[in-house]
Amino acid sequence: MAKDTPVTLAVVIGAHGVAGEVRLKVFADDLSAHASFNGGTLTLKSLRAGSNGAIARFAEVPDRTAAERLRGTELTVPRAALPPLGEGEYYHADLIGLPVVSDDGAAIGSIAAIDNYGAGDVIEIVRPDGKRFMAPMTPAAVPEWNDERLVLNAAFAE
Repeated sequence: MAKDTPVTLAVVIGAHGVAGEVRLKVFADDLSAHASFNGGTLTLKSLRAGSNGAIARFAEVPDRTAAERLRGTELTVPRAALPPLGEGEYYHADLIGLPVVSDDGAAIGSIAAIDNYGAGDVIEIVRPDGKRFMAPMTPAAVPEWNDERLVLNAAFAE
């Protein structure tokens, strides 16, 4: 993934109160590590925990009407703004679209989505014919991956 590719860290799910705060669904561990989003068009003034995510105030959002207009807006930062990864870690954005091959080298498809239902990440793979299937993102199912491809144990591709 290119270092300037935008990565979504949160999405605005609605307004909060009358002073221009917004409710966020957050996908990152530490949203407050970023001062601005969307190419500098939104400047974070404050962030606190909310009942189902977070409550944020942006310098450019003066009132509830402006906050409501942001509903559905994804908050992005360039990929280069994210901290480096440790061994065995990955950003979902880096995996989406990667080609998937079996451990015997056969082409399987590409990663269409990554979900987490509470027991760990699950990758959704789309085959060339459009059919989709899921596999756990575990060492048994995915012995290796890099910037070029993801290797899937053939037993999980059936």
